[in-house]
Amino acid sequence: MAANKSIYINSTIGSTRAATLESSTLTDLYIDFPDHKKMVGNIYKGKVQNVIPGMQAAFVDIGFHINAFLPFTEISDINKLNDISFSIDDDKNNTKNHDKKVKMEIGDEIMVQVIKEPFLGKGPRVTTELSLAGNLIVLVPNQNYIGISKKISDKYERKRLKNIILDFKPKNFGIIVRTIGTSKNQKTIKSDFQNLLSEWDEINSKFMLNDAPEQIYNDYNFSKIVVRDLFTDDIEKLTIDNKSIYKRIYKNIKSINPAQTKKLHLYKNKIPIFDNHNIENQISKSLKNKVWLKSGAYLIIDHTEAMVVIDVNSGRFIGKKSHEENSLAINIESVNEIAKQLRIRDIGGLIVIDFIDLMNEKNRKKVYDTFKRLLKKDRAKVSISEFSDFGLLQMTRQRVGLSLLYSLTDECKVCKGLGRIESSDFLITKIENWIKRFKSKNNDRRLILYVNKHIYDYITRTREKTINSLIFKNWIWIELKIDDSINSNQFKVYSKKRKKDVTNEV
Repeated sequence: MAANKSIYINSTIGSTRAATLESSTLTDLYIDFPDHKKMVGNIYKGKVQNVIPGMQAAFVDIGFHINAFLPFTEISDINKLNDISFSIDDDKNNTKNHDKKVKMEIGDEIMVQVIKEPFLGKGPRVTTELSLAGNLIVLVPNQNYIGISKKISDKYERKRLKNIILDFKPKNFGIIVRTIGTSKNQKTIKSDFQNLLSEWDEINSKFMLNDAPEQIYNDYNFSKIVVRDLFTDDIEKLTIDNKSIYKRIYKNIKSINPAQTKKLHLYKNKIPIFDNHNIENQISKSLKNKVWLKSGAYLIIDHTEAMVVIDVNSGRFIGKKSHEENSLAINIESVNEIAKQLRIRDIGGLIVIDFIDLMNEKNRKKVYDTFKRLLKKDRAKVSISEFSDFGLLQMTRQRVGLSLLYSLTDECKVCKGLGRIESSDFLITKIENWIKRFKSKNNDRRLILYVNKHIYDYITRTREKTINSLIFKNWIWIELKIDDSINSNQFKVYSKKRKKDVTNEV
C-alpha cells in the first residue's frame, strides 16, 4: 500500500519551511531564510577574471564576494541540466569531452547560471548551459532537442508528448518535458513554454543593457519551488499556516491543474503546525550525528570538509540468528534509514558508508540492490559503487545547496570549528514557535525575552523589525534584553505578570 504523502509549510519571521511527510515520517525538508537567498538557478552577466587551462576552468565575477567557478565541462554541455533526469529522443552524441580547448579571455562578458551554492569558502559553481524550469517543461536555449523525463515510462505517452512539443518548438531551443507534464494537453504545455520564452527574451534584453557583473534572472520563488519541485501528483494534502503563501500557491496550482487545488488547506490551529505533526522533533533529531534504529542498532553520521562518513553499529541489537544473518538484518534496516537521512539532511558530495561486515557475497549484493532501489526515490542525482574489498560502500549525491547541518547551524566560535551551534535565524524561528505554544496555553501578554549579546546584536542590527512583528503578529508584548549567561543557541522568557521564568512551561 502506498504511503500517505503530505506537505506542511510553516512560515515564521526567521524562516519558511516546507516538510514532506510519508506516513507521518519526515522525508524531505526545504528551508528558506529571508536574509540568505539561494543562488542556484539564478542567471548573471559575468566577467571572466581568470582562465586556467591546467585546471580546465575559468573564474567569473558575478557580483558575489568570491568569483564563481566555471569548469570547461560546463560550457556547451547538455549533460548538466540542473537536476533534471531525462532521455533525449533525438539522435545526438552526448559524449562529454573532459579535456576541452575553450576560446575564452580575461575580460570577456558571458552569461552564466548558478548550479551549486557557495560552500565552505568556495564560490558558486556556474555553467554557460542555461536552462529555465517551468511548471511542466524545462526550456534550454541555444540547443535543439526534445527530452522526456525518464520517470514517464509509458511509450505512448512519451510519443504523444514529443508530438506536442514538435508542433511548436523553435529550432534554437531544447525542451524537456518534466514528469508533471504527464497527461497534460497541448494548450497547457504550450502556455508554459510561452511563459518561459518571455522570460528568456527579458533575460537577453537585460544582458544587452546591463553592465557586468549583474544578476539578470532570479529563479528563486518559494511558492514557485513548492509547486514545481515538491507538489507531485502523489501528494495527498498540502497544508500552509500562512495566508499570503496559501494564496500564491493556490493561484499557481490553479493555473496548472485546477482540480489539484482541493488538496490545499489553510492551517488555523493555535498549536504550531510543525508541533502538531511531530515535524519539529524530527528536524531536531536530524541535526544529531547519532541516529537510532528500531532494532537497537544505530548510525553515526559525521561531516568532514572532504566527505560524509556513515558508520553502521549493532548497538543494543540482540539477534537470535547467526552472526551473518543478524548483520544482514541490521544492514538492510540501515540502508532504509540512510536513504531517508540523505534526503532529510540533503547531504551531498562524496559519502562513504561502513556497514557491518558480511562474509557472503550474495548478502552484500542484497544490501547493495536494496539501497540502490531506495535511492531511486531521491530527487537528487545519485551514483553508487558496489562494496569495496574493505567492506565500504562509496557513493556520490548531487550537492546543489547547503546540507541541513550547515543550513541550520553556524560554526562554533568557542571550539574553533570543531563543532556547530544552531544558527541565529533558526533560533528566531524557535522563539516564534515557542511564543505560539505559550500563547495557546497562557493568558500572559507581557514577556521579557532574554538572549545573549550576539543574538541581541543580530536582531537589532539585521532584524530590527523582528520583535515588532512578533508583537503584532501574536498580540503579545515582548521586551528584548541581554543575558550573557545564555548560550548563542538558547533563549529565556520571563513573565512580568507572574514574575517568574516561564521558558520551560511549553
